[in-house]
Amino acid sequence: MTSSTLETKPHYMILDGLRGVAAIIVVAFHLFEAHSAGHLFQVINHGYLAVDFFFLLSGFVIGYAYDDRWNKMGLKDFFKRRLIRLQPMVIIGMVIGAICFYFQGGAFWPMIDQTPVWKMLLIMLIGFTLIPVTPSMDIRGWDEMHPLNGPGWSLFFEYIGNLLYALFIRKFSNKLLTVLVVLSAAAVIHLTVMGPNGDVIGGWSVNREQLSIGFSRLMYPFFAGLLLSRVAKLRSVKLAFPLCSLLLVIALAMPRIGGEVLWKNGIYESIIIIIVFPIIVYVGACGKIISKSGRGLCKFLGDISYPLYITHYPLIYIYTAWVYNHKVKLEQGWPIMIITLFSAILIAFGCLKLYDEPVRVWLKRNFASK
Repeated sequence: MTSSTLETKPHYMILDGLRGVAAIIVVAFHLFEAHSAGHLFQVINHGYLAVDFFFLLSGFVIGYAYDDRWNKMGLKDFFKRRLIRLQPMVIIGMVIGAICFYFQGGAFWPMIDQTPVWKMLLIMLIGFTLIPVTPSMDIRGWDEMHPLNGPGWSLFFEYIGNLLYALFIRKFSNKLLTVLVVLSAAAVIHLTVMGPNGDVIGGWSVNREQLSIGFSRLMYPFFAGLLLSRVAKLRSVKLAFPLCSLLLVIALAMPRIGGEVLWKNGIYESIIIIIVFPIIVYVGACGKIISKSGRGLCKFLGDISYPLYITHYPLIYIYTAWVYNHKVKLEQGWPIMIITLFSAILIAFGCLKLYDEPVRVWLKRNFASK
């Protein structure tokens, strides 16, 4: 049986909605970050943990969607389906990053004005593949593995998670998977509590330290989500979407814990990643959306979540450069901040309807069945 003939399973609508809530929080976090004097003072202080939440959701959904299909589906079919789902938006995210690149120049990123067009286009083409570039190929000054569209780093690790699952970990028994998850949780605790910064921030550069952070952020949530999809016994939970949304907002918006005492914040982040996020996903999977308006909201949020996440950051680069170059305070910049937020949502929705959905339909028709 080919991938095109596999039946599509029903979506967990609340989990789709929560993904959208997290994506909007990420955009707001990045906008406030432009005005921040440092991580201790950041508004929506733990917004970066949304990435770890995305990884956990991905692991849960991958387990739900594919764990019982391997007798009908081969590796080739799996990778086709994942590429068709993820890769079109990777490409358009890099294109938007290229279009916006030279609008981000100035004192904050002086390298931009010195970067020739051919080099920027080369970075764009490399970005289409999600192959990371080394700091020696940086064209911005932040040592990002994807300088045109920073969040591409998490898609790079998302692909690694999919690869590990398909080649090896799908074959793990629940006991062996539990051992992996426990060891990965220990790595998260080591990173946050024993690490130099008291948090999980990082993963976007090609060097030993950053790659270590990236793998630590991937391994626990992704495979904890897979384990949860296998062992969770779902029960009915009322008001799951508002309850989970509120808990997610509180977890991500919580101010920095402990100030300069870094291990206190590390304990907080470990608890959120290891305990709170799985609870949110479990409760979300248990809930049902009854009202038509609720289903419509969750569908909209789920539909735009990935496009919003992978296309918003070029606008953040522009906003950040504007704030720095013109010394804009938060109380002065908030109208442009709101415009940027809604512009990011509109661009994401436009990319979804005019590009992503039609392209995926075409790819499924022409490649998924071959």
